Amino acid sequence: MFTTLLTIHSLIRWFVLTSLIFAIYRAYNGWITGKPFLKFDNTVRLITATIAHIQLGVGLCLYFISPIIDYFLHNYKVAVKIGGIRFFGMEHSLMMLIAIIIITIGSVKVKNKSKDKEKFRSMAIWFTVGLLVILISIPWPFSPLASRPYFRTF
Repeated sequence: MFTTLLTIHSLIRWFVLTSLIFAIYRAYNGWITGKPFLKFDNTVRLITATIAHIQLGVGLCLYFISPIIDYFLHNYKVAVKIGGIRFFGMEHSLMMLIAIIIITIGSVKVKNKSKDKEKFRSMAIWFTVGLLVILISIPWPFSPLASRPYFRTF
């Protein structure tokens, strides 16, 4: 179960990144050019936030069944001093939760705006900040915090 969820979590990461980049592109393009906020843009906003929430749900499931997290929670005083374990036990989890909160706030703000330019501006700013937090918190293969492969297999 753990390996399957981990693989799914790794795969969904690419959907989150792709949808965020596309939504950010649409947002900046609409904001700069003064285009109308179309139904398509709203759908992109909604799908992006939904994919991020699905990833959060899978991540939370992983958090509660992960042997790394189990060790972290039961051996906190020792585990907090081990970078890779601390990264997944605290840093990755907290930063990703913050990123999803930022994306959610941005999505709600877009929904509540009345002017198209304000909608694009809100989506551009909030989604960009969320993306930056995610990019910092992913355990990339080149990361000094915790290194994981780009793609996991089942």
